[in-house]
Amino acid sequence: MAAHSSFAGPSGVRVAVVGDRGTGKSSLIAAAASESFPDTVPPVLPPTLLPDDWFPDRLPLTIIDTSSRLEKRGKRNEELKRADVVVLTYACDEPTTITRLSTYWLPELKELEVKAPVVVVGCKLDLQDENQQINLENLMKQLLQQFGDIVTCMECSAATLYQVPEVFYFAQKAVLHPVDPLFDHERQALTDKCLRALRRIFVLCDRDMDDALNDAELNGFQGRCFDMPLQPSEIVEVRTLIQQEAPEGINQHGLTFPGFVYINNMFLKKGCPEAMWAVLRKFGYNNDLKLRDDFLPVPSNYASDQRVELTSEAVEFLNGTFRLLDTDRDRALQPAELDKLFSTAPESPWSDDPYKDAVERTGAGYMTLGGFLSQWALMTLLDPPSSLANLIYIGYSGNPAAALRVTRRRSVDLKKQKAERNVFQCYVFGSKNAGKSTLLYSFLRRPFSDKYTPTMVYQYAANVVELIGGTRKTLILREIPEDEVKNILSNRDCLVASDVAAFVYDGSDEDSWKRARELLEEVSRQGELTGHRVPCLLIAAKDDLTPYPRALQDSVKVTEELGIEAPIRVSMKLGDSSNVYGKIISAAEHPHLNIPETDIGRKRRLYHQLLHHTLIFASVGAAMAVVGLAAFRGHAIKKNSS
Repeated sequence: MAAHSSFAGPSGVRVAVVGDRGTGKSSLIAAAASESFPDTVPPVLPPTLLPDDWFPDRLPLTIIDTSSRLEKRGKRNEELKRADVVVLTYACDEPTTITRLSTYWLPELKELEVKAPVVVVGCKLDLQDENQQINLENLMKQLLQQFGDIVTCMECSAATLYQVPEVFYFAQKAVLHPVDPLFDHERQALTDKCLRALRRIFVLCDRDMDDALNDAELNGFQGRCFDMPLQPSEIVEVRTLIQQEAPEGINQHGLTFPGFVYINNMFLKKGCPEAMWAVLRKFGYNNDLKLRDDFLPVPSNYASDQRVELTSEAVEFLNGTFRLLDTDRDRALQPAELDKLFSTAPESPWSDDPYKDAVERTGAGYMTLGGFLSQWALMTLLDPPSSLANLIYIGYSGNPAAALRVTRRRSVDLKKQKAERNVFQCYVFGSKNAGKSTLLYSFLRRPFSDKYTPTMVYQYAANVVELIGGTRKTLILREIPEDEVKNILSNRDCLVASDVAAFVYDGSDEDSWKRARELLEEVSRQGELTGHRVPCLLIAAKDDLTPYPRALQDSVKVTEELGIEAPIRVSMKLGDSSNVYGKIISAAEHPHLNIPETDIGRKRRLYHQLLHHTLIFASVGAAMAVVGLAAFRGHAIKKNSS
């Protein structure tokens, strides 16, 4: 198994048993396997299998005994890294072995970066001196303060078989039903991710949306998770208990969210994390408290020049969600309203780059409807699984497979001279201080600023563009820092994700123009070499400044030679965009009109055309020769017969 992130499909649990020499490791394993105390055991046992019918979860356990000898350390460390769970032993009759838990063994596990949970086990309990009894609760507290991977401490005796099966039951339980994702030991409270998952489950069960679970809804939850409805008397008991212990957990309509949390928290307090995991897994969660892959039917079998987009059904759901959240009807979402939206998700997916500042907001920093829909389009482009998962987290109840669609291949779009996409991505190239970032900021309707801040990483700007006729498309601009151009072009498939490329230059600066021309030629050659040709546009920025004379002449010449449109002149300072964003989308929608062709590419095309025609002539000539030969033979036969 050796994987702690997902519950789906484990084939077994691998347990590594480690500890000081003489602490009873081998005897513990032998006693568990044979259900009897062995008279003699070898220094290290071979791997021992406990079959799948030993424990309720019906998964086999493979127990790996390890040597504590120094020369065997490498082998032991390998087993620790492969383990799903570690059983760390000490001898109840040897106090020094207890001390070495915190001075050697646990630091060793930390240094090895062992991520598996740890069960601390005191062996040889039958040999313990009554005057040396250990307070397990205090030991657990001390160890947990230093080492958070410990899930439980217990004592056993292989000689009397006391709690021997329980050692491996708890080891398996630590893997299949881990406590750490659910409970923060330091705060002594449920983790934030756990609370968010419970909130989503509560909302899904609250059919009448009154923020409380009535008796029918509570029974629906019980039946779904445990296949066993509650009796009326049991519901009364639950209500009474919560009324006494958490009064805010009950109101006139039923069980509130605090009450729902209290019930689930009780499972942990009673040492039954498996009950809480039964709830979470019924609603699709894995051990990371995220939706399992089998709940996310994300398209996977598509070509590199295809993309995943939201369907009209998903967009309609998002439009409705926006209206529901916009309670003050100001046509924008405040931070608190966005927090509420993602309160049922493991975290807000838009709090960090590349989403943080990628869409349009109002002057007060609130997200507009266009910004909201564009953010989803951007997330779907960059991370389809995350997009689908978050749709489900926030309440999308339709068929998940109907939320995403795969676009037609761009190579087909090029042949048909029309792209059938709703979202287009444009790579924005240019020299430093050419005006790339300003192009992005203006797209998001941000105020113009003369302040120059170099872009060090890729940044995005996404917005909805209304075209002539009222059609709406989403455009995603991706700024490519000049220092990253070499890296990106070193990847053969770098242009596959781009529907169109824009090359920005400062129209008043000679060097800026020359660099834009170089970049245009580099990208054009890359497209011709790899077959991933993209339409290209030149954008002459800062049109409010005195233009560099040669740039005017050269740019017209270059665009004519390459067979693309003349440069689009813009001045974001004056608010003159020349409909540049609509023109970018138009170039992407009709890709054949602005595919640049270099001299090398033109010669290659002409060569292939000539070769093609030559082959046709050759095949026609060969066919005529065959026909002529046949006619000659026919004539000769006829002549001879006469």
